[in-house]
Amino acid sequence: MAGSLIASCLLIAACCLFSQLVRVIINKKVSTPLSKLLCLEFVASAELCAACFELIVVADDYGIWMYAVILFLLTLWWATHWGDASACPYIHLEAYLDGSISFSQAFLVSLAETAGGLAIYRYVQYTWDLQLSVHNRSVWDCDADLHVSAFHGALVEGVATFLCRIVSRTIAELEPRFGTALDAFIGTSLVVAACDYSGGYFNPVLATSLKLNCRGHTFAEHFIVYWIGSIAGSFLSWWTYPVVQGSLFPIQSMDKKHK
Repeated sequence: MAGSLIASCLLIAACCLFSQLVRVIINKKVSTPLSKLLCLEFVASAELCAACFELIVVADDYGIWMYAVILFLLTLWWATHWGDASACPYIHLEAYLDGSISFSQAFLVSLAETAGGLAIYRYVQYTWDLQLSVHNRSVWDCDADLHVSAFHGALVEGVATFLCRIVSRTIAELEPRFGTALDAFIGTSLVVAACDYSGGYFNPVLATSLKLNCRGHTFAEHFIVYWIGSIAGSFLSWWTYPVVQGSLFPIQSMDKKHK
C-alpha cells in the first residue's frame, strides 16, 4: 500500500511541476494581459483538478487525514506559485463587484477555468490506466459526494465558502507571519468538516470537474449545491466583509470613509 501512496504523490508532484513549467512559458511568451490571465487560469484549473482527482485515490486508500495532509501541502504550493490565478470563478465575480474588472472579463475567465477543469479527463484516465496507484478506476464511473439534500448541501458549501473568504480577506489584511499556512490550514479543516455532507469543494469548477457526471445527484442538484451555494457564500462574504473590516481595523475604515 505504501507504494500506491508514493505513486500518487509522484503523480501529483509531476502535475504541479509540469504546470509550473507551462506557467513560466506563458509569462514569457504571452504579453496581452487578458490572454495571459485566461491561459494562467486554464492551467491552474487543470492542475487543481488533476491533483484532486488523484487525491480521491489517496482518500479512498488512506483515509481523510492523509488526504488532508496532502491537500494542505498542495494549498501552500498553489498559494505561492499561481500568482494572480485562482482557478475559482467567484474570485473574479468578487473583483467585478469591487469594480476592478468588467463582467465580460469575469465571465471569460470563468469559462477558461471551467475548460481547464474539463480538459484533464483524458490525462487523468491515462495515469489511472497505468495502474501505478489505482486499479480499475474510471473518471466516468463515480459516485456523488452529496450525502444530504440539495438545500442542505448548498447551505454547507455556502457557509464554508463564506468562512473561507472572510478568513482569507482578513489574513490578507492582517499579513501575519505565517498567514499563508494559517489560511491553508483553515481551508483544509473546513474541507474535512464538510466532507461527509457535500464533499467540501467550495469551488464550482473543481466540483464540476470531479463530480458533475457522477451517480447520486441530478444536474440541477449539482448546480444548486456547487455553483449557487458557493457563489452565494462568496457574495455574502463580499457584502459583509466591510462590517468585519470595520470591527477589526476601525482606524483604517474611518480613513477610507474620509477619503
